[in-house]
Amino acid sequence: MSARALMFQGTGSDVGKSLIVAGLARAFADRGLRVRPFKPQNMSNNADVTPDGGEIGRAQALQARAARVASSVHMNPVLLKPQSEVGAQVVVHGKVFATAKATDYQRLKGELMAPVLDSFAHLKAEADLVLVEGAGSASEVNLRANDIANMGFARAADVPVVLIGDIDRGGVIASLVGTRAVIDPADAALIRGFIVNKFRGDPALFADGMARIAQATGWEPLGLVRFFGDARALPAEDALALDHARPAKPDARVRIAVPVLPHIANFDDLDPLDAEPSVDVVRVRPGEAIPGDVKLVILPGSKATIADLAGLRAACFDVDIVAHVRRGGLVLGLCGGYQMLGRSVSDPAGLEGPPGTAAGLGLIDVATALSDDKRLVATRGTTADGVPFAGYEMHMGATDGPDRARPFARLADGTTDGAMSADGRAMGTYIHGLFADDRQRAAWLARLGAGDTKVSYDAQVEATLDRLAAHLAECIDLDRVLALAR
Repeated sequence: MSARALMFQGTGSDVGKSLIVAGLARAFADRGLRVRPFKPQNMSNNADVTPDGGEIGRAQALQARAARVASSVHMNPVLLKPQSEVGAQVVVHGKVFATAKATDYQRLKGELMAPVLDSFAHLKAEADLVLVEGAGSASEVNLRANDIANMGFARAADVPVVLIGDIDRGGVIASLVGTRAVIDPADAALIRGFIVNKFRGDPALFADGMARIAQATGWEPLGLVRFFGDARALPAEDALALDHARPAKPDARVRIAVPVLPHIANFDDLDPLDAEPSVDVVRVRPGEAIPGDVKLVILPGSKATIADLAGLRAACFDVDIVAHVRRGGLVLGLCGGYQMLGRSVSDPAGLEGPPGTAAGLGLIDVATALSDDKRLVATRGTTADGVPFAGYEMHMGATDGPDRARPFARLADGTTDGAMSADGRAMGTYIHGLFADDRQRAAWLARLGAGDTKVSYDAQVEATLDRLAAHLAECIDLDRVLALAR
């Protein structure tokens, strides 16, 4: 018997689609249903490696975890990873398919509906319920032709839709009713209900608002979801989360600085450090200086290393980082950040932009040559201090040089990863997910003088997903949601 499916689209980006799908996945999985998350097209530089050897958006990996199943490339068959002048890297079924600018991608979309529907059929064959997440806004009628992300997919797969609006940003009545007004009538007919998300205050105060939306659209009100502050404990989907305010850390003993560059990628590497009460992770933006009292500077991943090197210099972060190391501070480069710490980064094939070579910061004696050979693999081993870790690699190109003789880590397969400077103050690694390993994070906290770790990160994520599922069960009519699926 084929699975039922229901699609959740939004009135805009960052309205909470990913979070609601994750919470519903956990709630319905706990009812004994075989649940699979599905996002036809995602645009994000936060990605994860799947057991079947590909990459998908971080949000779909979290949703798979919420559903208590292994992630798969079929859960996010098309992933767009924005780069610099060349547009976006197009990943299909977990592998790089093309690089396209926005206008070229609009033409390319016509070829991608087939692999999207193939993945959808694959998930339906192994599930009782497929929860589909749209992308961006359902009302982007200018992008409706060849659409695979929202109504185009819903029409092609005959999947009913629930529309989500965000009351926290204001104008939720207009955004929901306005969507009904501008989309094609045949698309609007697929929308069966709506959810208003991120409500603060007394729900009774918006009862009339829910009724007005229902009357104006003809859609069924399925729930008014109260703001879920614990969402910050879950990995974020995209860089919009970097703009969200973070709670104060009155008990912080150590500050860590992270320069925010235009093409930052896999910044969820920082989330486990954010979860520690004794650590204040400071996001430093262009126009700001890296604080002089930080113990560690982390250069995170990048989807366009050479372009971000230029951005780093334009913001004078290079001067701050060199001064930090001269004062005895530590710097850690993760993936693209590792490449930036070397002598140079070359892109002979023009994979990220015009072919050429850029000087790195020169803090580690290595050089990187980018190539289209992408390494996607789960990995484990021990770092140079003997502490075990489990993580994953997701990078293009190779890095080599004299400082590779001092590897950052030794992997379980006998190879080595990364490099360290002679004085040990600058370190680079291709390993993502390092701080999510409690053993590694504890070692880093001890080294930085932050005390003992107070968090079991995996347990915290699981507990947060459980709370999210319970929260949605209080705010949304889950039985009615399930009944709408077909």
